[in-house]
Amino acid sequence: MVLERRLLAAGMDPRNSTLIDHVHLRVRDLEASKRFYRAVLQALGKGELIREGPDHLSAGELWIDAADAAPSHVHLAFCAQDQVAVQRFHAAALAAGGRDNGPPGERAYHPGYYAAFVWDPDGHNIEAVWHGAARGEESVAESARAAGP
Repeated sequence: MVLERRLLAAGMDPRNSTLIDHVHLRVRDLEASKRFYRAVLQALGKGELIREGPDHLSAGELWIDAADAAPSHVHLAFCAQDQVAVQRFHAAALAAGGRDNGPPGERAYHPGYYAAFVWDPDGHNIEAVWHGAARGEESVAESARAAGP
């Protein structure tokens, strides 16, 4: 498969996945998306994960390339290390061409859920979330797994 070879070449090994193998965003303007995702990933302290080629940008399990037709539309939530990182994400996203979809602040999803939302250049709903000191870096999936059936 062409995508699997590209993922391996970018340092993403789909054979070692636990649940989410990768997120593939198909975008209308690759250069605008590269600027946007470089800015937000660097604001979240994840700049070292960024890999780029002329036809893509990748970071961890995230793969971005140009759409052949219409771009995809997804909701993608990045982990943030604290509230300040969420605020940096929001500011960087807006400065890099994103549109506000919810400023940094507490959300009612659970106590301590602090997040910001932006629309990326292609209309993807991009979030940075910190689950509060009580939850630390634990993801929503890890929390559900610990709670059991």
